[in-house]
Amino acid sequence: MTAPVVAVFRPDDDRLRDAVSLLESLDCEPVADPMLAVDPTGAIPRTDAEFTVLTSKTGVELVDQGDWVPTGEVCAIGASTADALREHGYGVDRVPETYSSAGLVEALRGSVTGSRVEVARSDHGSDVLIDGLLDAGGYVHEGELDGALFSSSLTVEHLVEAAADRGIREAAVAGLNDAVVGAIGRPTADRAAGLGIEVDVVPDEAEFETLAREVVARMRERA
Repeated sequence: MTAPVVAVFRPDDDRLRDAVSLLESLDCEPVADPMLAVDPTGAIPRTDAEFTVLTSKTGVELVDQGDWVPTGEVCAIGASTADALREHGYGVDRVPETYSSAGLVEALRGSVTGSRVEVARSDHGSDVLIDGLLDAGGYVHEGELDGALFSSSLTVEHLVEAAADRGIREAAVAGLNDAVVGAIGRPTADRAAGLGIEVDVVPDEAEFETLAREVVARMRERA
């Protein structure tokens, strides 16, 4: 039996390598495309905030490089971000039960009235487009892609923009709609839907491993 082909879009660091390893362990053939590059702004959270929210491992690494010293509560959007904070020597005060922006809002509801809350996250994706998936675009055009994993709205936007630049937007979207598409978080799923991409899987937890496992399980149900 031929291994299912799954496209994965993650930053070009250990997250992409870990994603490839995870998909291989699930007996899939990964098509890895970074799509985004990290371009630090040099800004770090204010130190006088009562609450500081971190939403990614990248954000943790950048604030650590900026020698950030928090004075209030440190909040992580999920387990992976919390682990990264601890690995860099930061304490973690709050992690929502549901690993998502909505879950974090719910966890902080009633606690932040009148408080300063700093949110350390990406303000924009880069314009760097790696040719990996679309240069091998037969996967999309011929419907040979079995699954696709989107971890942010920006990766969806950049993929569709890149396809449009190559004159294959319609074929790319059609190819994705023949596959099992998974998205982390409702905002990512909504952005994909707005671009004509049908999203099949949105895990309750905003964790990449959960996304990958649920997409692979759905693919096998279809097989």
